[in-house]
Amino acid sequence: MSKISTGMLSLHYNFPFILVQISFTFLSITLLLTNYTAQSLSHEAFCGEKCGNFNIPFPFYMNQSICNSSLSDAFRVSCINSTSPFLNIGSQSYQILHLFSDGVLVDFPNTTFCRQYNDLKSFGFNGNDYFGISRDNILGLYDCEDSSLCKPDCEKNIMPRCDGSAGSYPSCCYPLSDHSAWNVDKRDGFSVFSQFGCRGFSSWVVLPGNQVGKRGVKLEWAVPGNSTTASCAANADIINATSVGSGIRCECQDGYVGDGFAFGVGCLKSCIKEGKEAYGKTCYSTSHGRRKTEILAGVLTSALTITSLTAIFCVLRRPMKTDIFDHPSMTNSQGNVSFQKPCTVRMFTYHELEQATKGFQDEQILIDHAGGKATLYSGTLIDGSRIAVHRLQCDSERELVEVLSRMEALHAVSHKNVPHILGWSVDSGYTPLVVYEYPANGTLGEHLFQTKDETKQGLDWHHRINIIAETGNVLAFLQSEVCPPIVHHELNANCIFLDEDLTVKLFGLELPMNANINNKKHSDVHNFGLVLLEVITGSSSDHLPSKTALQKITSGKLEEIVDPHLYYHEQPIFRREQIEIAADLATRCIIFGSQDGKFHIGDVSRELVHIRKYGIDGRSRRCPSTHNLEETFSNSSLLQMISMSPDSIHVPARGFS
Repeated sequence: MSKISTGMLSLHYNFPFILVQISFTFLSITLLLTNYTAQSLSHEAFCGEKCGNFNIPFPFYMNQSICNSSLSDAFRVSCINSTSPFLNIGSQSYQILHLFSDGVLVDFPNTTFCRQYNDLKSFGFNGNDYFGISRDNILGLYDCEDSSLCKPDCEKNIMPRCDGSAGSYPSCCYPLSDHSAWNVDKRDGFSVFSQFGCRGFSSWVVLPGNQVGKRGVKLEWAVPGNSTTASCAANADIINATSVGSGIRCECQDGYVGDGFAFGVGCLKSCIKEGKEAYGKTCYSTSHGRRKTEILAGVLTSALTITSLTAIFCVLRRPMKTDIFDHPSMTNSQGNVSFQKPCTVRMFTYHELEQATKGFQDEQILIDHAGGKATLYSGTLIDGSRIAVHRLQCDSERELVEVLSRMEALHAVSHKNVPHILGWSVDSGYTPLVVYEYPANGTLGEHLFQTKDETKQGLDWHHRINIIAETGNVLAFLQSEVCPPIVHHELNANCIFLDEDLTVKLFGLELPMNANINNKKHSDVHNFGLVLLEVITGSSSDHLPSKTALQKITSGKLEEIVDPHLYYHEQPIFRREQIEIAADLATRCIIFGSQDGKFHIGDVSRELVHIRKYGIDGRSRRCPSTHNLEETFSNSSLLQMISMSPDSIHVPARGFS
């Protein structure tokens, strides 16, 4: 291709962006010519007070003797170390971060260092006659149980870091301009979000022309409408405050500059005279130069409009590349993979989770599935919160897409036995990381298998049957109520975590889709039977092989393998029969779970409901549709098979496929 052709191609490709650049140049010139009059009055017209880099505007002041036009003592500012302005409201002192015409951005009180998320009670001020929490504030809410208050449209705003740089998109975003959860008229404080299960928040305001916000809480100011100072000057309009009940401000009309208050500077005519800012009486004499400026500004404005529309049209018509994505915390780019996070999920960085798990050390492993392809680690975040991190290794882009899809589906599941997803990390290539809340009571295996931790011993039968029934229920729910179904495939006692009240939280769910979904459903039934045996015997299958256990059960010697901590012989008759029925069910799960279509987890769950329900009061212990083991196996060669010696019985291994 010739140099001329190459140059033309480059010009064609970059033409829209050249137009955009020209547009902004025209815009700058036009603003200089037409908006010069909007500059603030010189210091002679105001108090002229400064604190560090801050000009203190009306109605705020520092020294009453210098600025004798203050509206109220409420607007008095303290200058600490001649650099940092502070606003005192009640007994609290708030550092000023930014000053607006209608408000002031302040930091959290009594803070010696910045936190990304603050406690909901850390900003106790709700409002008074002069200040109110502005509706311009945007909140990033942390770890909310109820996602209904999260507003996806709000998440296009980037949450600022403590140093003011661009951070990540908020996991749950709520603008105070929305009134569904926060009501300014009731002077709601930030603690109102605790009713949604939120544990913390970050607050910021987006400045005009910026996407990245400025951290802090914006307070709107106003003066009481019935006060003697609430009188607007000529050429000023009354503005009703939105966050201060019955409060008003005064705003100068177009062409006038000032504070708008009759008690203050008022509103002075503003103009440009001989290239300089002028105001007051000077502006009332016309000049030829002023007329020329207006004509030139009109011409440039028209040129700007035409050029901008052309540029935008060209940009919009250009095809988008498929490998260009948004901010890394919002999407993951891996080939052509694009992943949009739900609004209630926190996006962790790989570095955060690497630190939390001590570099994914082996000693942090809780569950290791599929030869290291799906490993669950325990971890501790920098704030001391315990977490469980599920590390998934994907072999291909297609598998990664499947995992991301399943992560979203699992996050959307509302079930008390599905662990709460705090967030995830998708910035480590083909190794996504899912972060869960860590249940307080460890695993079922730790309780059953007599670990060194004495707090995890001694589950009675009542707790054991409840735990196994909840496990069956959640497996049935995930396989029948979620589409496409979610299976576990490698269920064992160490995947069943328990919270503070021994409620089940099932970990290690298989996230990648697989064509052999039916086989995996059957493996869940089979593995569930093995876990049920461990619940009865108190021993892992490594110490008491399932073949031996089945042989003891079918030969009428169940009491020989029941966990001694259950005190089988001291139990009432109905409780012993309940244990026998559970052993019956475990045997059928192990045998029929390996047979396609013979026994489903839904059937298992229904039987467990009956076992738990009717075993409580000793009535009608056996479900009408449930037959004992010999009836189930009558006229079947399976009964003869399990009556053989243990070594001759073939029981499929856990996690067969």
